[in-house]
Amino acid sequence: MSDTRAWQHVLEHVESRLLAGELAPGDRLPGERALSAELGVGRSSVREALRVLEAMGLVRTASGSGPSAGAVIVATPDGGMRTLMRLQVAARGLPVADLVDTRLLLEGAVAARLAEASAATTSGDEASAAPELGAAARLLDAMDDPTLAPEEFLALDAAFHLALAEAAGNQVTLAAMAGLRSGIEGYVVAGMQRIADWPAMAARLRTEHRGVLRSITDGDAAAARRGIHDHIAGYYAAISAPAR
Repeated sequence: MSDTRAWQHVLEHVESRLLAGELAPGDRLPGERALSAELGVGRSSVREALRVLEAMGLVRTASGSGPSAGAVIVATPDGGMRTLMRLQVAARGLPVADLVDTRLLLEGAVAARLAEASAATTSGDEASAAPELGAAARLLDAMDDPTLAPEEFLALDAAFHLALAEAAGNQVTLAAMAGLRSGIEGYVVAGMQRIADWPAMAARLRTEHRGVLRSITDGDAAAARRGIHDHIAGYYAAISAPAR
């Protein structure tokens, strides 16, 4: 087994145990010697894999021989996914158009799923639970404050979108959106400078947010998907228009 393949084998082993529930945050990984013997790889490959896991935010390592030494799981795989995506966004400077397209796909699915769950609850489906939208509603209430600075408003806006993803319950979608958050906030805040009438834009965004949430609670999946699409695409169009 090549050196590259060897450390990847260690990563796959740790990942499979995490996904199977055999490892959880707070658990300690076996020592380098034990992992090396168990997986049939060199200790240098084990060390390389641990460095990658630590960089991804999955483990914390400490040297020495005491009770705090070794590698401890500090996050589940979705936490590592968030970290990895944030690093990708920061390192590559992903095109804004690609970020917007990805948002449209992910958030459209989130809005539609939440609306479908609301519709199932309204229809009396005992197997369905109503989505928890309290956090999203409270964020919208906070955004009604007319004294908010634009940056404060947009921070609440970002939190609202993540609250919807969290309510939808898909951990992969939530991790992807959280990982892309820095890139999304970058273009949203930078584009704010191109908006001549910010109060009018803030009022428009408030109305669009309320409309999306209303479509979700009404159980109208098509309207919820369309509303979130128009909301995201409309802001991008506004900040991309040639300056007058």
